[in-house]
Amino acid sequence: MRFVHTPVEQLAEHGITGPFDAILAAYLIRNVADRDDQLRKFRTLLRPGGTLAVHEYSVRDSRAATRIWHAVCWGIIIPSGWWRTRDTALYRYLWRSVLAFDGAARFRTRLADAGFTAVHSETMPGWEANIVHTFLADAPS
Repeated sequence: MRFVHTPVEQLAEHGITGPFDAILAAYLIRNVADRDDQLRKFRTLLRPGGTLAVHEYSVRDSRAATRIWHAVCWGIIIPSGWWRTRDTALYRYLWRSVLAFDGAARFRTRLADAGFTAVHSETMPGWEANIVHTFLADAPS
């Protein structure tokens, strides 16, 4: 295993070319400039039948999840960030970026449109239900 610290858009420049059995992208996709292009690049990095796992916030499909997200951000995350750093910019970005990101259904469609198969997702239990999801998709065999 080799660790490389680089923006995901610059993997090839650092010799990361694949093919890989699996890729895990946690809290990444909503932060890239071109989501569709990045998903297609992930697909080309996977061996046939390889799995992409995307762990991501997605609240757009659920009014309850959106309300909980607002409450958690403004009641805990943003105040805690201010207390710790005296700057809330990063934490407000997190709040906004999650609200702007695809709903789970749209993101599953985006994965299929990028050429993945067997696309499905699960949400986390507890208060994170319908807020945090793991999306799984396979590169075509």
